[in-house]
Amino acid sequence: MVTMKRLAFAALVQVASAKVWLAGVNIAGFDFGCGNTNGDYSSSSVTAPLSSQGHADGLGQMNHFARDHGLNVFRLPVCWQYLVNNVLGGNLDGNNFAVYDQLVQGCLATGAYCVVDIHNYARWGGQVIGQSGGAVTNNHFASVWYQIAAKYAGQPKVIFGVMNEPHDLNINDWATTVQWAVDSIRNAGAKSQMILLPGTDYTSVGGLIPTGSASALSAVHNLDGSKTNLIFDVHQYLDSNFSGTSPDCSTNGVANLDTLAGWLRSNGRQAFLTETGGGSTSSCYTNLCSELDWMNYNADVYLGWIGWAAGSFDTNYELSETPTYSNGVWTDRGIVANCVAGKFK
Repeated sequence: MVTMKRLAFAALVQVASAKVWLAGVNIAGFDFGCGNTNGDYSSSSVTAPLSSQGHADGLGQMNHFARDHGLNVFRLPVCWQYLVNNVLGGNLDGNNFAVYDQLVQGCLATGAYCVVDIHNYARWGGQVIGQSGGAVTNNHFASVWYQIAAKYAGQPKVIFGVMNEPHDLNINDWATTVQWAVDSIRNAGAKSQMILLPGTDYTSVGGLIPTGSASALSAVHNLDGSKTNLIFDVHQYLDSNFSGTSPDCSTNGVANLDTLAGWLRSNGRQAFLTETGGGSTSSCYTNLCSELDWMNYNADVYLGWIGWAAGSFDTNYELSETPTYSNGVWTDRGIVANCVAGKFK
């Protein structure tokens, strides 16, 4: 009996110490050129989160998050058009890519994982990749991913985020597009880094199964037929319509996460919550912290979370996670201190 009690106690201690592997913050700004969900582009709206470009100190923010909180992943969203200077099917632009690479190299210098995220909603100028009559082809998309992956093939801590928030498309055709991207990344020499697979319905946690995304994307595979390090990419906000447009959180989203967790376990797969967040409000301190607490106890199927968003957002933004800097001291937004970083400690 004593032995059984000790074993039970040991099991409880193991559960109580559970924690996701990865947690961090989105460092936004290069994506501001994609100002809507239609894949349209405005070069004048790009706001590189780099002090060298006269904007926010994204490198300082990442150093602070990593050093002072132990956060170990940053997502670095960027418009596809920015990378190729708005030439569909073109080469990476030497000047633009060099500026973006400053952010990537600064991220890597912290020791963290770095998600290179094309932030185009599965579109270029309103045309769905591989759909919409064929104006924007799978080959166009595969080309940019081949070039990006070739640049970072030797960086094991670079994660390839195939696409931010696809929506309103044929999911089976989209799975084919994702396969083209995966093939290109692996053919470019990035044989083992993580690749994030995005479904439709804005990659929502609650939509992955009902839209058929989970089933369609399950067929995506590596060159050798394996599915190692092919991770489902999901987002979840906690306001009343899950849109991420309100600073208040009316739900903790656990029901959606739990439904998906069951599917992931049954199918031997994992997911990564690469966007979640809320305002620095009492309702979000409760609900976002609850969501992340739950994830810590389900770390077998969820790699972790990345809060939205810091970088070039100022503190007037409803979901700002941008710290302020004064006299050598970084001061965090409450939602970061309490939840995004607080639940990873």
